[in-house]
Amino acid sequence: MQEKLDKTDLKILRLLQENSKITNLDLSKKIGLSPAPTLERVKKLESQGIIESYHAKVNAAKIGLDIHTFVLVSLAWAKENAYDNFIEKINDISEITECYIVTGDADFLLKIICKDLGSYEQLLFKKLSKIEEIERLKTLMTLNKVKKTKVLPFNYEF
Repeated sequence: MQEKLDKTDLKILRLLQENSKITNLDLSKKIGLSPAPTLERVKKLESQGIIESYHAKVNAAKIGLDIHTFVLVSLAWAKENAYDNFIEKINDISEITECYIVTGDADFLLKIICKDLGSYEQLLFKKLSKIEEIERLKTLMTLNKVKKTKVLPFNYEF
C-alpha cells in the first residue's frame, strides 16, 4: 500500500521534475532537511514507483530532428490479432516515440519524430502503410510548440 505523500515529499517531487540533476545537498537545503533524510525520502519515492526514472532531455532540433507529427491510427479490427500485431510492429519503429490508445475518430495516437519531411515520407509509405492491421492514417503536422511542461499538474502545496 502506498503511503500518503506529505508536504516535503511533494516539494521533492516538484524540485526533481524541474531539475533532476539537483544535488542531494542542494535538494536538502531547498526542502529544509539534512542530506541523509532527504536521500532517504528520495529513495522511498523511487522504491514506491512514484519516481520512475531520470532522463536527459535532448533538444531534438539541435540534433537535426525537425519534424514532429501526431498520427491518428484506425485499426482494421476484423484482422486476426490486430491489436497485438499492431503494437508489436510499431514497437520496432524508433521514430514512434509515444503511442496512446484514444477514443473518438481513431484508435491510437502516435507521436513521431523525424529528421525531415523526406524521412517522414519514407516512414509513412515504407513502414506505416505496410502495417496491414492499419485501416486508416491521418497525419497532424506540428508547426510550433507553444507549451510543454516537465512538472505534472498536481497541487504541490498544502
